[in-house]
Amino acid sequence: MDSGKPGTGRSAQHGHMQQNQALQDLLDTLPLDERLRGRTALVTGSSNGIGEAIARVLAASGAEVVVSGRNPDRAGAVADAIRAKGGTAHVVTAALDAEPSEVREFAARAEAALGGSVDILVNNAGVYPGGATADVTDEEMQALWATNIRAPHVLVAALAPRMAERGHGSVVNIGSWMARVGVPNKGLYPATKAAIEQLTRAWAAEYGPSGVRVNTVAPGATATPGNGASADILAAMTKGTPAGVPVRPLDIAYAVRWVVSDEAASVHGATFDIDGGIHATRLG
Repeated sequence: MDSGKPGTGRSAQHGHMQQNQALQDLLDTLPLDERLRGRTALVTGSSNGIGEAIARVLAASGAEVVVSGRNPDRAGAVADAIRAKGGTAHVVTAALDAEPSEVREFAARAEAALGGSVDILVNNAGVYPGGATADVTDEEMQALWATNIRAPHVLVAALAPRMAERGHGSVVNIGSWMARVGVPNKGLYPATKAAIEQLTRAWAAEYGPSGVRVNTVAPGATATPGNGASADILAAMTKGTPAGVPVRPLDIAYAVRWVVSDEAASVHGATFDIDGGIHATRLG
């Protein structure tokens, strides 16, 4: 995420495989605990990358998880990995750039898979095409709006009121460090993430008094399987940060787990930058 243009060809495939194996090795050795036992979670875009890490970390802490994505085979593989470690997972596929009625239907299917209630909603799915403003296509504009803003809005509208009726729940929106930084040739994607941060604050005010906490976790330049061929770009982007290295999907997942846990009971409307310091600091 937020790491520049992906590579192509054989080097891209090799980089993807390396990044994916590194992520799988970390996820396969997650320690198990009970802090989220008895809770249900829907993580959008969880068939790979950051979303997969979030789903598997929540499941490792006892949550019953819906894994979602466009590709049923990839989502199924994530669910199988969760079950292999003793967790509980379901697959509910969805195209989040579909019409709102279809996204609402997806929310209903996820609720049904989880026994009728969603305690945790993680709005992770997103698209991030870049390029000069004049070169952004109509299709890219529509995809950014539909996936990054409209789908989270529809899902919160469908699920948060029922959380409020039960008196508890947690929504985590995945944002981006780029939401508060001007970057050339990358205008619309950061704008959608800035919108998500504002929706987080508005939803925290709307649903917080009923026991539903809403927060944002904002990744920095993150090494995901999808950008494995961009390792040099990621290294250059993060060399001057306090961390000095790209963020891992697991780092984002750990932050999400804390935000939805009882340890964060007083946290409402906040944005947590899990970015190695790329937004807040300059070392040179």
